[in-house]
Amino acid sequence: MQRGNGLQHKRVVVVGGSSGIGLAVAEQAASQGAKIVIASSSAERVQKAVERIGGEAQGQTVEASDERAVESFFAKLGPFDHLVFTAGDSLHLHELASTDLQQARRAFELRYWSALAAVKYGSPHIRKEGSIVLTTGIAGQRPQKGWVTAASVCGAIEALTRALAVELAPIRVNAVSPGVVRTNLWQSMSAPERELLYESVGKSLPVGRVGEAHDVAQAYLFLMQEGFSTGQTVVVDGGTVLV
Repeated sequence: MQRGNGLQHKRVVVVGGSSGIGLAVAEQAASQGAKIVIASSSAERVQKAVERIGGEAQGQTVEASDERAVESFFAKLGPFDHLVFTAGDSLHLHELASTDLQQARRAFELRYWSALAAVKYGSPHIRKEGSIVLTTGIAGQRPQKGWVTAASVCGAIEALTRALAVELAPIRVNAVSPGVVRTNLWQSMSAPERELLYESVGKSLPVGRVGEAHDVAQAYLFLMQEGFSTGQTVVVDGGTVLV
C-alpha cells in the first residue's frame, strides 16, 4: 500500500532556510507543492528567500541559539509536517593547539544545542507521519587534521539523531551528512582560498567535483518522503569516504 502523497500540501519548516543547502531544500520542496516556512537569523535573507521561493512561502526571523525565541516561534507556528534543520555558521578549522575553546563552544551552541531546541519545541507540533531531518557533516566520519571541533559536532549530531529516533517514535528522525559543498559554510576563507579548496577537493573525489546545494537538498526530500527510514544518516559526499 502506498503511503502519503509526497510533499504536496505538506507544511515544511526549514530552520536555516535562507541560504545554502536550507534554501535549496525549501526551493525543491516548494516545487513539489509543499508549503514552506523559513526561519533564520537574518531578516534580509529571510525576505529574499521568501521572494525567491514565491507562492505561499512564509518567513520568520528567529535566532536559533536563543531558546526562548525558538520556543515562541514554534508555539505560534501551529501544526506542520516536516522539520529540517540546516542552520550553521562558517567553519573555523584549527589544529588543537590553536583552537579557541570559546569559539568551539559557539560552534556547538548553534549546530548542536540549537538543533536540540528546535526539535524539543518543534516536535510536539509535527503531524502524524511527519519527520525531522538534521544536518551533520562528513567531518564526523572522515576528519582531517585541524577538524577537531567540526568532527566533534558532527559526531554529536549523528548520535543525537539515533537517540531522537527512539524517543520521538513514530516521528521519523534522520540526518544528512554532506561532504564539501559550495556554500557560505566556507565564507571565513578568502575567495581564492575557497576556489583552491573546491578545485583540490574536487579533483580528489570519484565524482570529480565538490557538491552544490541542490545536490544535497535531494537527500532531505528523500528522507521526508520515503517513510521507512529513521535514525539514519545519509551521506552525500561525492565519494569522500572512499578516498
